[in-house]
Amino acid sequence: MNHYRTIWISDVHLGSLNCNATVLLDFLKYNNAEKIYLVGDIIDGWMLKKKWYWPQEHNDVIQKLLRKARNGASLIYIPGNHDEGVRQFVGLSFGEISIKRDDIHMTLQGEKLWVTHGDQMDPVMFSSKWASKLGDFLYGIVTFASRIIHKMRQIIGYDYWSLSTYLKGKAKNAVRYVQRFERLMADEAERKGHVGLVCGHIHQPAKKIIGGIQYYNTGDWVDSGSVLVEKNSGEIELVYWKIL
Repeated sequence: MNHYRTIWISDVHLGSLNCNATVLLDFLKYNNAEKIYLVGDIIDGWMLKKKWYWPQEHNDVIQKLLRKARNGASLIYIPGNHDEGVRQFVGLSFGEISIKRDDIHMTLQGEKLWVTHGDQMDPVMFSSKWASKLGDFLYGIVTFASRIIHKMRQIIGYDYWSLSTYLKGKAKNAVRYVQRFERLMADEAERKGHVGLVCGHIHQPAKKIIGGIQYYNTGDWVDSGSVLVEKNSGEIELVYWKIL
């Protein structure tokens, strides 16, 4: 069992066909932390409104997280745009889970990191929620195709490869979107007086410096199978768990 000071998890999308819940369960089996942040889009309310989909492994993820909280981990839930319904409960605690709009995490070195999902700084959501939902729909199609390709590659013995990640890296508009989002998040963190930030939302794991601000993105459990962790030494790094 790996023991960390902090774990940040986001964009799990429980309730979606594209959620790799089995892989996340495997990660949770072998990793623990004093504090666990759920940084939004843990549950995909948008998909559940269209069609109910909740297999046993999705329920198991919730139960595994609650068990960690009962065993002493501090669990903080920061809702995103896909689970925005939970935002009506911001400021409340339900059993072992504290629900917050955002949070300030103090690192071992005493540095303040702003923790937020990130949808409030999404340039697409600025312009139109409808456009955001259309983009999400198209992303879902590409991700579904990516899963089919991965299964075919598994049959012939190839490792995991994501079509959606490949397209995001090749499409100029997608690259510009990611860069603009990262810059907006870093600027906002600087405006708030923090040395860095942790977010999710765009399914693009990252650990970088932007204009002197430490920018961390947790990634997701649709394509990346990634989390952000703070080791007991204070070092912060991205951890990738193998997509099955």
